[in-house]
Amino acid sequence: MKKQMIIMKRFSLSLLMIVFITMAGCGNTASQSREKNNKANENKAVKEKALPEEKATPKSQLVEIDGQKFKITTPQGEIIGVLYNETPIHRDNFIKLINEGFYDGLLFHRVIQGFMIQGGDPESKGSPSGAPLGSGGPGYTLQAEISPQFIHKKGALAAARTGDQVNPRRESSGSQFYIVQGKPVAQEELDNKGIYTEEQMAIYKKVGGTPMLDAQYTVFGEVIEGLDVIDKIAAVQKDRSDRPINNVVMKIELINE
Repeated sequence: MKKQMIIMKRFSLSLLMIVFITMAGCGNTASQSREKNNKANENKAVKEKALPEEKATPKSQLVEIDGQKFKITTPQGEIIGVLYNETPIHRDNFIKLINEGFYDGLLFHRVIQGFMIQGGDPESKGSPSGAPLGSGGPGYTLQAEISPQFIHKKGALAAARTGDQVNPRRESSGSQFYIVQGKPVAQEELDNKGIYTEEQMAIYKKVGGTPMLDAQYTVFGEVIEGLDVIDKIAAVQKDRSDRPINNVVMKIELINE
């Protein structure tokens, strides 16, 4: 029997939501400053009214990413991402497969809410309902390009692989990938790993992700639009193998600007 391509054994984590509360101080109540205080309160009310929009999750956690963009079209909507130039082996392979039309008609065959959505198995194309998936590939693996600068934040694009016991060099599948959904992460979990910058910790706490996968799998891109589509796919009804009951078919194309 073929061993299923895995990215991680499922397990549950208890994550704490951290809430930041900002308090404003009060000024003097002298009659001469009453008019100024009224104006200040008006300005404060305007700022508070605009706060939800200002705190909206950005499309990307990086100011600007210089790399090849791609679009994944699914029944749940479109996902737009960018490939990192710092992971050239995975970048070039992904571009090659897209140009060949390799991914068109394949499925997101494994979805776990609060964790990730996975696809890229060529055996998923036209597969009957309930058929086991996850062991297929293009016939080759890729050298790992694991870097501490790229974390498993929500929207991270990473390569699936077989486990360490049969793959000690952590080589990636030639075609299977996953996109992180994850959850907000507690500070305690990040402190225990002790490998993150302040910026990375802030992203994990605000946007979420799966830090348990860091330093184990190659992250080679990220989603810059369509994080809500990831949520929709992760929430679909699925069978015992985490395969969606109704096929989530993908089409991937490059975006040339």
